[in-house]
Amino acid sequence: MSNEKVNLEVDLENNLDEQHQVRLEKLAKMKKANIDPWPGFMPVDYTAKEVLENYQEDDSKKYNVAGRVISLRWHGKSAFLNILDRSGKIQVYLKLDLIGKELFENLENFLDLGDIVYASGNSFKTRTGEVTLKADKVILLSKCLRPLPEKFHGLSDTEAKYRQRYLDLISNLDSREKFRQRSKIISQIRNFLESRDFIEVETPILHPIPGGAAAKPFVTHHNALDSELFLRIAPELYLKRLVVGGFERVFEINRSFRNEGVSTRHNPEFTMLEFYMAHQDYNYAMDLVEKMFGELIEKVFNTKDKIITWGEHKIDFSKFERISIDQALVKYGKLTSDDISLDNIDKLLKANKIDPKKYTKKSIQEKRYVLFEEVVEDKLINPTFIIDFPIEVSPLSKPNKDNPNIVDRFELFIGGMEISNCFNELNDPIDQANRFKEQAKNHISGDEEAHRYDSDYVNALEYALPPTVGVGIGIDRLVMLLTNTLSIKDVILFPTLKNKI
Repeated sequence: MSNEKVNLEVDLENNLDEQHQVRLEKLAKMKKANIDPWPGFMPVDYTAKEVLENYQEDDSKKYNVAGRVISLRWHGKSAFLNILDRSGKIQVYLKLDLIGKELFENLENFLDLGDIVYASGNSFKTRTGEVTLKADKVILLSKCLRPLPEKFHGLSDTEAKYRQRYLDLISNLDSREKFRQRSKIISQIRNFLESRDFIEVETPILHPIPGGAAAKPFVTHHNALDSELFLRIAPELYLKRLVVGGFERVFEINRSFRNEGVSTRHNPEFTMLEFYMAHQDYNYAMDLVEKMFGELIEKVFNTKDKIITWGEHKIDFSKFERISIDQALVKYGKLTSDDISLDNIDKLLKANKIDPKKYTKKSIQEKRYVLFEEVVEDKLINPTFIIDFPIEVSPLSKPNKDNPNIVDRFELFIGGMEISNCFNELNDPIDQANRFKEQAKNHISGDEEAHRYDSDYVNALEYALPPTVGVGIGIDRLVMLLTNTLSIKDVILFPTLKNKI
């Protein structure tokens, strides 16, 4: 590449800063000197962490490592640089006598913070006691054309942190560790279920009928089929079809999409775990979820202490409360049975400035549920299973055999957030068809979150769904909890953001 070509590219680029210009000029000089800024790979056989762990005095072992240069100090005919790889960082010592004059001068002239280098040599300890690689060879593997975030202390610009996650991961080791923990959490969940005879499956993301949850879907169009399709809001109806087909224990760790607002606890694209068990009920599922979360904390964080920090709270995962909506209104909402009676509930809803559209012409159970959402949810800090949900807000749930106005369902709240939803699955095809019809009426009346009528799912139920319980767990919120993270954007690598103007 000639200087003229570089300068032309510079002229075409917007907002080019001075340091970027300097690096482009270096790039042109390297090309002119026949130095390849992006050569092929070099064989790496150790990580930085392994070099540090394997160190012993008079170590003659040869180590080949590679990583990103995060600090660089020149001292005449020698230099110290720190390089960062996936395991951590290690100091590398360069000396002109060891690597040769030509290579040393090329590195001195062209090496920058952010460059990725290969280094080979033996380990030793400096006078300050730091294990260091004494390099006999250093090769530039990939030239970095833009400067790293200031002082390598992480991005102070929150917007840039999410839009340019690669910079956040380069400069913020805590952020890297958080996403490592996320991966371990998902892996442990998978191991937990597979050890209990569940099989993992994949179901469609594009649905002809949105279903499985009350949510507004994203809509798209398939040109070849000339048909409207919806991004999955939940995999539930497909997973239950598989239970009908004989997969009695099935799970999916899936991406789902809901056309809703963005907040510290909501992202339109999110990760869910859903699993289904034939011949068990929601009481068994509560026990299983307790065991799952206990093992997650013990194995991922290597501790038997089941108390974690969440913001200003200490959350104890050794104690899970089980309580009804009505009981929660009294205990956590500081209300009385009289307050939530048929005669007084409307006044209470109005006093709490709740939109009348949410409760007008609703049953007493629905009104208490609306009130619960408004005045209780954020007070449920320690793990709490809320049970006894009204049938009207649970269109896929099996009714309680003793009280047909409620369903056998729980929602698990931790840290003031809903983490999990579960219910005994409705397997009566006639009842399900009638509920779908009622939901379809609501959709026609303008409720964009209401279920549509899914005739194929009803047909599947007519082939007999065994008694089944299903559980959904929001992975993003669970990771937030277990890593003491207060914004969902910090546990999703690439969260949904508003377009830049």
